[in-house]
Amino acid sequence: MNQVQEHEILYLSKQHIVELGGMHSAPYVAAVTRAFELHAKGEFMQPLKPYLRVNGDAGHIADRIIAMPAYVGGEVAVSGLKWIGSKHDNPAKRNKERASALIILNDPESNYPIAVMEGSLISGMRTAAVTVIGAKHLAKKDFGAVSVIGCGVIAKMQITSLVEQFAAIHTVRLFDLNRENALRLVEELREQFKQVEFKVVESAEQAVRQAEVLVTATVASAPYIPYEWLSKGTFISNISIMDVHKDVFVHADKVVVDDWDQSNREKKTINQLVLEGKFSREQLHAEMGEIVIGSKPGRENDDEIILLNPMGMAVEDISSAAEIYAQAVKKGIGTRLCL
Repeated sequence: MNQVQEHEILYLSKQHIVELGGMHSAPYVAAVTRAFELHAKGEFMQPLKPYLRVNGDAGHIADRIIAMPAYVGGEVAVSGLKWIGSKHDNPAKRNKERASALIILNDPESNYPIAVMEGSLISGMRTAAVTVIGAKHLAKKDFGAVSVIGCGVIAKMQITSLVEQFAAIHTVRLFDLNRENALRLVEELREQFKQVEFKVVESAEQAVRQAEVLVTATVASAPYIPYEWLSKGTFISNISIMDVHKDVFVHADKVVVDDWDQSNREKKTINQLVLEGKFSREQLHAEMGEIVIGSKPGRENDDEIILLNPMGMAVEDISSAAEIYAQAVKKGIGTRLCL
């Protein structure tokens, strides 16, 4: 009787990922760009992600666990799953980051798992890469003024990635309902990026009105940014989804999403507008992948107000995790575990 061959998986902790360059933007920008290209070409599989909400509709919008499976094709094909949990009060009540995650990678030939890795760092940095890629195509050329609303871990990743990728950034304005969070983040960023001026502003409105690139990084459950606050030429990366009023979607010159089917669900703003008959697939300018591969235009003039409303795609996570995994194998980093 033949003995079944023992199978090993590679475990990567957050520290392993940091050692592999996981706190810097470059690997994620490359991986997410690839994911967008494959998405536009249809070389992927990505079931609609289910949300596990223990308290149902009575719970906070950020209190959930999400399962995000995907297959990413192309030259380096891989399957995987991100399992990401979030509680809005983790920082205040438990002294923990809001979100935690694991990513499992599978060999699509056998469907056997090949890696398990900490996922919150990858998840946050791939989201920052989405903003970077969006800014490359949808922001004004050589923009210098960035505003970020919400000053937690995700905001730091967003700012770090933008400043690493765009040398023209000279001013970053921050606002948080808890001013201490904003002041703390400014001190951290000043140590890292001495060439940039970081300012804490007094209101969300002030941050919005002075932005060429605006990033929302909050756990807001209701919109607070009206269209009238936006200056001509603003690019909004609405990564926390619920921050902008419906009139921004209706009046913006271009609305872009990562994936239409993912965006038009879960009672998010786009889904509400569709149900109200005020928005449709035809009114959408493009999915981000279409812009990346050049089948749809990005920014066409300096006056356009452009909204990127990315729900977050599993293909971004799996492509990013595959990039980290490949580096780990190459450099011999991580812990081998028997399955």
